Amino acid sequence: MSAKALELAARRGALGERIATQRALLAGHAGGIERFCAGGDTLLHGVDWLKQHPAAAGVAVFALVLTRPRRAWRWARRGFFLWRGWRSAQRLLATAR
Repeated sequence: MSAKALELAARRGALGERIATQRALLAGHAGGIERFCAGGDTLLHGVDWLKQHPAAAGVAVFALVLTRPRRAWRWARRGFFLWRGWRSAQRLLATAR
């Protein structure tokens, strides 16, 4: 091997070690948000399950309305206002672009 090829191989090895060190450091720093991300993953799995089983959500809502109509109405109003706020924010962001 030529001297230049040896030098390039040595630099490549040093860069590989540096990258491995940086990855380990980043993994250490990311440990704090790991639980937060795991909670988000759990939430997304639940949403996926609801998309695949819409009848289960319907039965749960129906049972809630039968057992606690006031509470169901209160949550329906909250959901409506959240949905309306979300739609307004989307429109506002779309016009800001």
